[in-house]
Amino acid sequence: MTEQPKPPFQPRPSQQKILEYVNTGGFLGVSAVPGSGKTHILSYLAAELIPRVADDQEVLIVTLVNAAVDNFRRRIDGFVRERGLLAGFGYRVSTLHSLAYEIVRERPSLVGLDAEFDIVDERAAGAILSEVVDGWLARHSTLVEDYLSDTLNDAAIHQLRRGNLPALVKDIAARFIKRAKDRQLTPHALADFYEQYDGYLPLAKLGVDIYREYQMRLARTGVDFDDLIRLASLAIDLDPDFLARLRHRWCYILEDEAQDSSLLQERILRALAGPGGNWVRVGDPNQAIYETFTTASPENLLNFLAEDGVRRLPMPESGRSSESIIALANRLIEWTQTEHPVPAARTALNQPYIIPTPPGDPQPNPPDKPEEI
Repeated sequence: MTEQPKPPFQPRPSQQKILEYVNTGGFLGVSAVPGSGKTHILSYLAAELIPRVADDQEVLIVTLVNAAVDNFRRRIDGFVRERGLLAGFGYRVSTLHSLAYEIVRERPSLVGLDAEFDIVDERAAGAILSEVVDGWLARHSTLVEDYLSDTLNDAAIHQLRRGNLPALVKDIAARFIKRAKDRQLTPHALADFYEQYDGYLPLAKLGVDIYREYQMRLARTGVDFDDLIRLASLAIDLDPDFLARLRHRWCYILEDEAQDSSLLQERILRALAGPGGNWVRVGDPNQAIYETFTTASPENLLNFLAEDGVRRLPMPESGRSSESIIALANRLIEWTQTEHPVPAARTALNQPYIIPTPPGDPQPNPPDKPEEI
């Protein structure tokens, strides 16, 4: 049986406005709801931009995970072939880590690395951190007692020390280190800050001590993923000519899942775009799933959307849910913004409200069955 050709892509009203970017360029921020077709429209936009770049330039698409990289490549290549062009050229899809690796690999000596530097994967880095934490706990047993309940008996304290405590301290230290690197703070700098502080912060001291020893041990092996991102940012800060070459190479930057962007990711992409450059950020601030265990925050995208000089567009159409589900989700946004009993929580959810897809859309909304909700 002959496979029927796919119908040509028909952008929804909000998607059509995004595609007008090919004629304007600049900084664009898009607030997209779940199921609005973020990957599809970014892929189509990339295919529209590729014919506009020079032979030594690329459209850079930055996404969150490796699985999304393959998805983007497949879609972009499909759109490129529809235009009668050769697929696989004129663009690059990358995660932040692979982008950082490419930047550092070009100029490793700039950030104090050997040309054959190694990357320590998460498992090996976790093992190093566990060893450091175990040693720290052995040397600071009395400090931990300040945080234990008076109601615990000796057996419970013994179990806590052997079981839960090492994992808890490792988690605290890992978060401390990740956040410090995201802010480009070295152990030495943090130690200086702590020494100048007029007071006693035991958890801060814990973080500084473990961070310092972790980095010393890590340096014998290589760099971890957080170091890679930090060093990429440092490299483009240190060499303006290097940064200028990268800006020329990646003349358009399209960022997927921008609600899960960290401060350092934003800093790198902003530097690569440069003043007057071309940077599109697409994300849904209401579904920042990586915020709980990384340094990502939807506030970064929201702040970008509020900047002067940034064009802001919504992408509210979605065919993922029935109308009753959409109404419930929109009511939750409205209630949070206007009626939440904790005023500080009223900025937790943001518009746009979700609207159903238009008639004839290839992704129609499911039949509405409110009784099943």
